[in-house]
Amino acid sequence: MKILKVCFLYQVLFISIILGVSTSLCAQQKISLNGNWPFITDPFDNGYFNYRLQPRSDGYFEDKKPSSPRDLIEYEFSDKHTLMVPGDWNSQRDDLFFYEGTVWYKKDFSIKKEVNKRYFLRFGAANYKTRVYLNGNKLGEHEGGFTPFEFELGENIQNGKNTLVVYVNNDRHPDFVPTVNTDWWNYGGITRDVELWVRPKNFIEDVRVNLSKNGKSIQVELKVNQLEGKNGIVKISFPELGLKEEVTIQDNRAKVSFNFPKKTKRWDINEPNLYTFTAKYESDTYTDTFGFRTIETQHTDILLNGKSILLKGISIHEEAPLRDGRAWSRDDAKILLQWAKNLGCNYVRLAHYPHNEHIVKLADEIGMLVWSEIPVYWTINWESEVTLANAKNQLAEMIERDKNRASVIIWSVANETPRGDARLHFLKELIAEVKKHDTTRLISAATEIHYDGKKQIIDDTLGHYLDIIGLNEYFGWYGGKPEDMHSISFINTFDKPLIISEFGAGALFGNHGKKDQRWTEEYQVNVYENQVKNLQKIPSLRGMSPWILKDFRSPRRPLYGIQDWYNRKGLVSERGEKKAAFFILRDFYNSWELKK
Repeated sequence: MKILKVCFLYQVLFISIILGVSTSLCAQQKISLNGNWPFITDPFDNGYFNYRLQPRSDGYFEDKKPSSPRDLIEYEFSDKHTLMVPGDWNSQRDDLFFYEGTVWYKKDFSIKKEVNKRYFLRFGAANYKTRVYLNGNKLGEHEGGFTPFEFELGENIQNGKNTLVVYVNNDRHPDFVPTVNTDWWNYGGITRDVELWVRPKNFIEDVRVNLSKNGKSIQVELKVNQLEGKNGIVKISFPELGLKEEVTIQDNRAKVSFNFPKKTKRWDINEPNLYTFTAKYESDTYTDTFGFRTIETQHTDILLNGKSILLKGISIHEEAPLRDGRAWSRDDAKILLQWAKNLGCNYVRLAHYPHNEHIVKLADEIGMLVWSEIPVYWTINWESEVTLANAKNQLAEMIERDKNRASVIIWSVANETPRGDARLHFLKELIAEVKKHDTTRLISAATEIHYDGKKQIIDDTLGHYLDIIGLNEYFGWYGGKPEDMHSISFINTFDKPLIISEFGAGALFGNHGKKDQRWTEEYQVNVYENQVKNLQKIPSLRGMSPWILKDFRSPRRPLYGIQDWYNRKGLVSERGEKKAAFFILRDFYNSWELKK
């Protein structure tokens, strides 16, 4: 039996500051840089390359203005030509709807710089390759469209006005993660929050909390970041539990263990109990809320806090619920998770990349279990060490961000990847990477199935290395008739729990007809009715997350008058209208129970 223990939530205390005004700052603050940013569309990468396709000496579009009528400058950052940050450029402007390439952003902000403070620029995410310049100096770059990154500004930040220029490029390449071929919109831009983090000279950089394997003690690991390294004292407390301790920092790290109080309630889907955590080091205070829970597998069972559970779920893309474009706000997350709750879900599969921080934080608060994955999707360049390193980095960044979220119970390393030796080696490397960073959660992936007549045999070799077998299954849509589903049997060759990570069918909301007529709500209902009747007969089935909660943009779906660049497998339309199949799945979840 593999037992995976508790996690808690990670969130830095902050005070909101109004931008554009010189402000006296206190320890551990965040300054939002969100808003309208002037931009330049640069399809030929003129800002970065010269006409011979060599990097320019300056490497970026500076914020220049002509100093005389004779000056030739062929670009301009204009306040009349802006994009909202956070936000993708595709949904904000018609002329950028299909655009893939480079966009340059600019942001001016003012700060009253203090001697004993350190300044960090943090991006929640930008898709896909990002280069960042402050006051003419390059801070660094980042690759990957769905994980956070930050730079310490050091002497690059000035007292008074500062100018930030950001290069974002969403070109697709065979060696990238994801690769060139996906089934979701390649939204470009600075798609999540941008913040200036202001910290003391010495601050608490990271905290990890786990239950011991026997569940009898709380183990805290803490890391500090110091300009002046020394063995100071950190004060750690769990006020609601009456626990506190003073620990000496050794080599910028500290560990402490507390007996687990009997009065402490576990975090659960019905009672998502969260507790406060604080750590104080010199002038810095780190605060958080956390939830204790166990997650484990035992043969074909999934056990939450020692009790068998069925994962009643739905897959979700990170698309705004009631508008076009990327979802990025807490309000977006509230609507999406409320739809999932209304559907009867206790679990969501966040496909096919790490979603924004708001949705996993809110999942902690409302008791929604989460499957989180990286975009190793379809055919990655399995032979490339560069691609593998990129995937490992995205995996590590996802885990680092959400390692203390009680709601996250599954790390997924891949979706629908074709079998082969190179693929197996690649994914085994990713599984090892997960275990290097986190041993408190389950590992899964959407595996490949072996068809043998009317038998669907679950025997992908990858399954030997997973804790939960994921399987995408589209009988009735990509093959077979929905009503013939009853003649199909599933054979799970692994003594492990099975999650049907996807099934579904497309339908245009309001399009009605016969149940054998494609794109009608009746056809989608027919698929769902036959799928849930048959799938629940699989002895090892412990969860499902049909495809998908909401219609989402896809460049693979141009069918005029029906798809119109949307994948129509959603149970909710892009305008928030619930299709008939929504209620079929809801009724099934309300009645679905484990057989004793």
